[in-house]
Amino acid sequence: MVTPAQNHRLRRVAVLSVHTSPLAQPGTGDAGGMNVYVLQSALQLARRGVEVEIFTRATSSQDAPVVEAAPGVLVRNVVAGPFEGLDKHDLPTQLCAFTAGVLREEAHHEPGHYDLIHSHYWLSGQVGWLARDRWGVPQVHTAHTLAAVKNASLAEGDTPEPVARQIGEQQVVAESDRLITNTADEAGQLVDIYGAGRERIDVVAPGADLSRYRPGDRAAARAELGLDAAELIVTFVGRIQPLKAPDVLLRAAAALHEREPGLPLRVLVVGGPSGTGLDRPDSLIELAAELGITARVTFLPPQPPDRLVQVYRASDIVAVPSYSESFGLVALEAQASGTPVVAADVGGLGVAVRDGVSGLLVPGHDTGDWADALRSVLVDADRRAQMARQAPVHAASFSWEHTADGLLDSYHRAVAGFRRNRELSPRRARSLWKLRRLGGVRA
Repeated sequence: MVTPAQNHRLRRVAVLSVHTSPLAQPGTGDAGGMNVYVLQSALQLARRGVEVEIFTRATSSQDAPVVEAAPGVLVRNVVAGPFEGLDKHDLPTQLCAFTAGVLREEAHHEPGHYDLIHSHYWLSGQVGWLARDRWGVPQVHTAHTLAAVKNASLAEGDTPEPVARQIGEQQVVAESDRLITNTADEAGQLVDIYGAGRERIDVVAPGADLSRYRPGDRAAARAELGLDAAELIVTFVGRIQPLKAPDVLLRAAAALHEREPGLPLRVLVVGGPSGTGLDRPDSLIELAAELGITARVTFLPPQPPDRLVQVYRASDIVAVPSYSESFGLVALEAQASGTPVVAADVGGLGVAVRDGVSGLLVPGHDTGDWADALRSVLVDADRRAQMARQAPVHAASFSWEHTADGLLDSYHRAVAGFRRNRELSPRRARSLWKLRRLGGVRA
């Protein structure tokens, strides 16, 4: 746990989020759980007296150079490349321009303006690596997703992550002073696949805004959203792309409807096309028609937080059928709102959902298995009610306050280790650097 004295020594953190802004609406484009993580953790750090400056790429000529997201939290929109129309996979071509913008901002201040760099996603890690060397401060890195892991569990027909990304991730893992993962499984992947030294890894679970996402009046939520009070509603929230697998939910719903045509089932899809889903933005609408369940499916655009909590409350189940998920904030937010979750047993979802208590984990993406899992909760009102009671109890273990505590612990380890290494003789420092990259010496 961080002591008050430690907290006082950490004054200002530079957070790097190149490819997506923490102020963007999650659910479309590249905005998702990482946006929520970056903003919510920054807000908590600022409440503890640590100033946070978030550097992200400007995506509109209307973006102000600096936006105060909250007292102690600044978002700096760095101009790097065209404002619009730049795909995430093209962003490596703009890393030089983005890095220049970050370095120029720091150059306006006295040396030591930032105590630490926290980079999010591999693109930011590349920028953080250069800034770390220039500023003489430690770099902490959170990958959020890993190319090798995503490629190992691709949806059928989805496009694999490029080799260049995995090479870039490997470099960032080697260069970062500390690495933060969402789960112990993710830490193991960094060790086994990327060769990270386990002693440099801290496991810090994400959280949910428990003051916002909490149980409420289901009937009122349905009335506000224009949903039928008598239907059984299964909801998908997220970016519409093969990775997130909303098609798995639609196929399972169609199978369930065929088995039990009298079941008053409604599928609610909340989100917008993203990633490879942009190639066919109407694919889910077409699939619903092909499956013969168009009348059973309602589509809503991405919702702001005050409306999203009503979506969760209005639902009988929230489904998270992703092929890969480093944690799954939607699952956590839904449970905090009092709604059971049926999720694929992948990645961090095994931690986010307490199987058999706050929801169910489904091994794989077989249509029949998903239909069985959904039915087992929907048709058993007592079981569904019990899970709904347990869901916020489980979610209470995950808060952004707890996340901030873990981040601060990691930050102070990074600063202490960085200072120790700088105090060593050049020859000893070079030897230690080589050994650390092999995972044999504690930071």
